Amino acid sequence: MKISARLITFLLLLATLGVPSAMSQIIVTGGAEAGLAEDSVKRDFSNQPYFGLYKDNYFIFGPSVGPKPTKANTNVKFQISIAQRLTRTTLPWGTYLYLFYSQKCFWNILEKSLPMTDLNFNPGIGLTKPFFVKDRYVGKMTFIVEHESNGRDSIQSRSWNRIALAGNVFVTKNLMVHGKIWIPIIDGENNKDILNYCGFWQWGFQALSDNRRFCAGATFVKRKGWNMNWNTIIDISYRIFKRDNQFLFLQFYNGYGEGLLEYNKFHSQVRIGLLIKPKLFSDF
Repeated sequence: MKISARLITFLLLLATLGVPSAMSQIIVTGGAEAGLAEDSVKRDFSNQPYFGLYKDNYFIFGPSVGPKPTKANTNVKFQISIAQRLTRTTLPWGTYLYLFYSQKCFWNILEKSLPMTDLNFNPGIGLTKPFFVKDRYVGKMTFIVEHESNGRDSIQSRSWNRIALAGNVFVTKNLMVHGKIWIPIIDGENNKDILNYCGFWQWGFQALSDNRRFCAGATFVKRKGWNMNWNTIIDISYRIFKRDNQFLFLQFYNGYGEGLLEYNKFHSQVRIGLLIKPKLFSDF
């Protein structure tokens, strides 16, 4: 267990800090091969303000794993996530200012009246710093201030804020390691213990096939405490048509904090549906 903890810590630091020497090693070991290091990637960051995808956008449906599937625990989960670059010119230190917005919804379409049981809003603003070594793109780091709430009142109200540092590093042209660590500011009266379930940091990876049609990844969110307690998300996707950005998508979630309303209740859920991904790899 000690070896695993050290390995996880190392990968998180590598992904979030983006140490220049580590970037150079990635170039040497093949992280700048075709598809990751083309000039077009650099131009994407240097172009005029543009609107695009931030995290994965998906619409998936499926049952609970473990308990017998019912109308109450079989639902739709969908996410819409976008980013807007706010500055026309590059800011100091080669950074770019973005407005981020993600919205996640849980929809019980099998129940009477088709209720949307939980709707989570997640706006943020942050500075993104892409890393280029020898004119090749090797990863990025983002400093972001974000808010998340479910827009409800009374005892069903949930909200918190985070000041976060997120990053990803291309280990090879087919493998990306990502991490995120945050300082929480909890303002919700009914979720004071949210760190016990959503923690302080996360890490993960994504692997992509050479033809860029198959993608698989995992994200591990460390809950509060020194024991090895994780919220685990496994994603598998397959591009339906070679030239389209639409994927068949399978997601398995195991742990707490999948949605804000029931952040302190354990969920184990498998869902399948459609996915639209950002260019290259996803953000988290």
